[in-house]
Amino acid sequence: MTNGNIYIVDDDHAVRDSLQMLLEASGYAVRAFASAQAFLNDVGSLDFGCLIVDLQMPEMDGLELQRQLAERGIKLPTVVVTAHGDVATAVRAMRAGAVDFVEKPFSDEAIHAGIRLGLAERPKPNSADQMRTAIRERLKILSPREREVLDGMVAGHPNKVIAYKLSLSPRTVEIHRARVMDKMQARSLSELVRLALAAGLTPEGAI
Repeated sequence: MTNGNIYIVDDDHAVRDSLQMLLEASGYAVRAFASAQAFLNDVGSLDFGCLIVDLQMPEMDGLELQRQLAERGIKLPTVVVTAHGDVATAVRAMRAGAVDFVEKPFSDEAIHAGIRLGLAERPKPNSADQMRTAIRERLKILSPREREVLDGMVAGHPNKVIAYKLSLSPRTVEIHRARVMDKMQARSLSELVRLALAAGLTPEGAI
């Protein structure tokens, strides 16, 4: 049993590696991401945990990542890290929901203190959380091919387009589609899409 889940988002590989080693040695289950977008791509399948994110990153910074998580209704306690010591940025990060703000170079205790604050905010299970968990369990029983067909369905592609993209016959896609509907316990395409979105799946970039 771990002390909790930690997600590190930092474009500096040296910082990612050192933090991961430190926190895994402290009994946490750690996953590291090199960019905010990489984290967003996987966040729908992640369990509750504390997010450690660098504020200064190319393409999408820590504040923008916080904003996008909020837009998706994803609540992860966040510890923001920066090398710039900008008080104004710290205030913006805290207003956006960060539980702590740590300046680089940081001490081990500063990071551990922020994580303790974050994990203490673990929400109590509610019906929405329970439903999301149930949907993710259904996703796990899909075969890799069924998952590809599901992605195409959620993206709004007709069977012929899915068949072309996956190099399958339309009839084979129909069979996979029926299995997806059955395993996901969806009575209609609209219900399937709602279930997929509730679990954190998005149609962007599907197949």
